[in-house]
Amino acid sequence: MYEYIEGKIIEKSPAHVVIEAGGIGYYINITVNTYSKLPETGERRIFLHQVVREDAHVLFGFADREERVMFRFLLSVSGIGANTARVILSSLSPSEVTSAILEGNTLTFQNVKGIGLKTAQRIIVDLKDKVGKSSKTDELFMPERNTIREEALSALIALGFAKNQAEKVIGTIMIKNPLFTIEELVKQALKML
Repeated sequence: MYEYIEGKIIEKSPAHVVIEAGGIGYYINITVNTYSKLPETGERRIFLHQVVREDAHVLFGFADREERVMFRFLLSVSGIGANTARVILSSLSPSEVTSAILEGNTLTFQNVKGIGLKTAQRIIVDLKDKVGKSSKTDELFMPERNTIREEALSALIALGFAKNQAEKVIGTIMIKNPLFTIEELVKQALKML
């Protein structure tokens, strides 16, 4: 998984940006929110999320980590793919998505193209705890803590553990020991799995 790309903006549109880094031009799908935060030209760091499909490897880019975290939260909802999550974050800012989830406001999501009542309800139900935790305990969702969490989860999945089970164990450990390193986190998780 790529963390970010830093390079020169070659081309920019509301749907994508081309960043040149190391002599290679990377086509990156973006949201309208990210588009509005990017300069027309110059050097820029874009935070990435890679989606691997049978027929393509697709990069999604975000101007800041907050939007990428929300994108990944949305991807965890059953029935929401990368393009739908991008449409949601093009219509609503991450803070508007958070507010709608915490308030249980299905109408906000229904105003987004392609989102019906059932999908809106599923987003709220599935993400209320995740978004609630992130707003109450910012320490757990600080970018460096998030990276440690993701790397530890990747390590456990590579070792053959189920993603859901590993996520729960890592979450429990991080609440009790938020300053663990990746190694400490994985070792403790292995004892509990």
